[in-house]
Amino acid sequence: MKVAPFHHELVKRGNFQSVILHTGQHYDEKMSQVFFTELGLPKPDIYLGVGSGSHAEQTAKVMVAFEKVLQDQIPDLVVVVGDVNSTLACSITAAKLLVPVAHIEAGLRSGDRTMPEEINRIVTDSISDLLFVSEPSGMHNLINEGVPDEKMFLVGNIMIDSLVTHLPKAMQSNVLMELGLKPKSYTLVTLHRPSNVDEPESLEKILRLFKAISEKSEIVFPIHPRTRKMFEQSGLTARVKEIKGLHLVDPQGYIEFLRLMKEASLVLTDSGGVQEETTVLGVPCLTMRENTERPITVEVGTNELVGTDEDEVREAALGVLSGKGKAGKIPQLWDGHTAERIVSQLGEVLK
Repeated sequence: MKVAPFHHELVKRGNFQSVILHTGQHYDEKMSQVFFTELGLPKPDIYLGVGSGSHAEQTAKVMVAFEKVLQDQIPDLVVVVGDVNSTLACSITAAKLLVPVAHIEAGLRSGDRTMPEEINRIVTDSISDLLFVSEPSGMHNLINEGVPDEKMFLVGNIMIDSLVTHLPKAMQSNVLMELGLKPKSYTLVTLHRPSNVDEPESLEKILRLFKAISEKSEIVFPIHPRTRKMFEQSGLTARVKEIKGLHLVDPQGYIEFLRLMKEASLVLTDSGGVQEETTVLGVPCLTMRENTERPITVEVGTNELVGTDEDEVREAALGVLSGKGKAGKIPQLWDGHTAERIVSQLGEVLK
C-alpha cells in the first residue's frame, strides 16, 4: 500500500529508473502476492525470498542478500518504507555501502522500545538521508533527535494514496454479501500483536470480549494463520464456535478489507495502518494498545487508545456500538497526493 503509489508516480514522471525489490519477509500468498495484483504493481524485479525466522535471522538474511544486490545494481538511492525488519535491514546495508537512503513514513514513535518496530524506526531514521514524514508528530520527533531540517519533509500519508485510489473499486466488492453482512451491522477485528494473541490468557480475554460485543453486533475477524493455530493449541476452538455471529475468515485482500473497514460500525485493532485508514474513512476505531506511534489518529481522527484492560475495552466497544463513537477529521496532507510530493522532492535532490 505504500510502495504502489510511489511506484506509479515514478512511472508517470518518466525520468526515473526504478527497481522493485521484494525481500520476501511477508511470504504468504494471500497476505503478499494478492496485494501486488490488486494494487497494480508489476512482478518485483528482484525477489530475495528470505521467508520467516527470528528477528535476527530475518534481518541477517535480508542484509546478506541485499548487499549483493547493491553491489550489482549500484543505485543512486535506496527507498525504504514503514518499520518492518526489511526496512531496517535494507537501510543499514545501503548506509554501510555509502548508498543514500530515503525513508517513507519516517519519524513515527510510540515511545515503547519493547516493540520491534520502534527499534526499526529509530535506527532507520538515524541513518537515512531523506526522511518523508506523514504527520506533524514525526517532524517533532526527528527535531528532538537532532535531525537537520534539510533532511525532513512533511509530505502526508502515502498509504492514504492507495486508499483514495482504490476505494471506488472496493465499494464494488461482494465481500459483505459473501459473508451475509449488512453495512454498519458488524465489528471488524484485526489483532496480531503477540501481547494480544500469543498467550492462552490473552486469547480467552479476546473471546470474552467477542461474546460481549456479539450481543450488539456481528463480528468479522480476518485471522492470521498463526493466531488460528494458537486457538487450536490452547483448546479454545470449541468456544470460538459457540459465539453467535462471529465470522473467522482468512486474511483478506486489500480491496475486500477496505470494503469491510468502510462499512463497519466499529473497528477493533492493534494495527498502526488500520488506525490511519479508519480515520480517513470516518469509522470509529478502538486500538488495543497502551500507546500509538500515530497520535494524530487520536488527536484529530476517529481512533481511541483503550489499552488492554478487558473491562475498559468492553465498555468502550459497547459505547461505540450504542452510538457514542468518536467523530474525527482527516489530517493535513492525507489527501491522496503524497506520492506526488515525495517524487517532486526526489526530483530536486537527484537532478
